[in-house]
Amino acid sequence: MSRRNLHPLALAVLLERDVARKCHLVAELRRAWHAGELVSESAKAPDITTPGRPALPELVNPRQLPRRRLGSEAGRLSMIHAIAHIEFNAINLAVDAVTRYPGMPSGFYTDWIDVAADEARHFELLRARLAEAGAVYGDFPAHDGLWDMALRTRHDPLARMALVPRVMEARGLDVTPGIMRKFSGIGDHATVAVLELILREEVAHVEAGRVGFAIYAGSVVWNRKRPISVCYVNTCAAKSAVRCIMPRGARPGLAKMS
Repeated sequence: MSRRNLHPLALAVLLERDVARKCHLVAELRRAWHAGELVSESAKAPDITTPGRPALPELVNPRQLPRRRLGSEAGRLSMIHAIAHIEFNAINLAVDAVTRYPGMPSGFYTDWIDVAADEARHFELLRARLAEAGAVYGDFPAHDGLWDMALRTRHDPLARMALVPRVMEARGLDVTPGIMRKFSGIGDHATVAVLELILREEVAHVEAGRVGFAIYAGSVVWNRKRPISVCYVNTCAAKSAVRCIMPRGARPGLAKMS
């Protein structure tokens, strides 16, 4: 039986607009990859600037979003919706890494397919929390900051692996415990349980970024046990840069974002 090429299937997931079908396609992609039904055949990666997503939520400037306070039901749902939006965007970011960067070791694709499947599960759990209160994904406005970071790093894999999983997702590890305490304080223990699961699994996502960063930095072969680069992020109004201090024997470099 001939094996199908992974990358066009990942692209189909990325472009899917229906949230339920996108999550289903992610699960099927993961199943087929782990079953050995797919192979990574290098091809020119398409430059996708807009991923598949539903017409709602309305995407606005982050400054236009109202402050979320859990003291009201609307505030509670708005917070759950905001986290669900992050998880939905994370699906697209993970699948984009599979689509955009051909020619990588198979372990790279395994990591990011697994990340996409985790994010889809997280999104569905949060969508269920919204549904229990009569709300749906799209009921509240959101911003496009996470995908904007993907666009800014789309031509620089080193910057992508440094900034998206190692900075933005890692930041989520820092703030999630505080959000959990707030939900616990209003008695929403079901949402706390979902966030506990997300927090536990997001650690592996940051690790996937660590390994992907190291591969592109040229500092390791596919080996998780060797010391990995340290990354410092400098941000200014005009541009951002990732300055890398490499392990012994590796060459330092600078990755700029357009």
